[in-house]
Parts: sequence; C-alpha cells; structure tokens
Amino acid sequence: MRRVIVSAVAGLGLAGCSSFSTDSFTSYLKSAPPTISVQIDSIPSGADATTSLGPGCRTPCSVSVPAENFTVTYTLARFQPLTVPVQVINIPGDFSTPASTSVDPNPVIGELRPAGPPPKPARKPMRPKKPKPKPAAAPAASPFPAPAPAPR
Repeated sequence: MRRVIVSAVAGLGLAGCSSFSTDSFTSYLKSAPPTISVQIDSIPSGADATTSLGPGCRTPCSVSVPAENFTVTYTLARFQPLTVPVQVINIPGDFSTPASTSVDPNPVIGELRPAGPPPKPARKPMRPKKPKPKPAAAPAASPFPAPAPAPR
C-alpha cells in the first residue's frame, strides 16, 4: 500500500512539472514597452493628426505613443493631406549614463498645402484640320522651245 501512495505522489509531482512553462514566467518579467510623449503641430493649426500607432488629436497637441517608429497623418478641409514619418531612436545606457530615447523630429510639424481648384472637365479632342489644297502653280518656263503646230 505504501508503494501505491508513493507512486501516486510521484506521478502527481511529475504531472505538475510538465505543465510548468518558462514562457509564462518570462512574459511576466517583461515590462510593457516604454511610452514617449510627442508634440504635434500643424501650419495652419486645427488639423486632425492621427498616428500610425493609434492615438490622434487636433493640433496643436501632445500624444503618448509606444517608443517605436511611426507616422503622423494630417487632414484638414480644403488642404491636401500630409504624412510625416517619425523616427524613434533608443540610445542604450552604460555604467555611467542611463538609457534614453529621442524622437526625430520633435515637435512633429506638418505644413499643409491648400488644395487646388477642382480639375476642369476633360475637353473632347479636336479633329486635326485638313490642310487646304494649294492652288496649282503656273508651269515653269521650259528651256526647250514650244512644239510647232501640226500641219494641216
């Protein structure tokens, strides 16, 4: 009976070990990616700015985004949309300096251009005009004498 109990306890112990995964433990230790604050502005002000990472606002404003490269897209009525790439640079630290993150450009400024007038409707292509025939030119003077009239 004692062997059966020892075998059962050992089996349960081994079954518990097989379900243990280091993936869940390492994911617990990993911290969330750091966030950075980015100033966003536009010329003219009041444009809707949306980042490729999700957050957006109406300029001038500031958004917090994960520390990774992204783009900012500006839209404003009567202006052409504009997309500005933003590069996030992670500078690793060492024993004497802490790690840092920089954003280029910061502040992110988009200069919107006015939308032009709507395009004009396409015109039908014109048929090419046929050239007018030129009047017949007078015969050039011949270096030979004119033929004699035929005898009667």
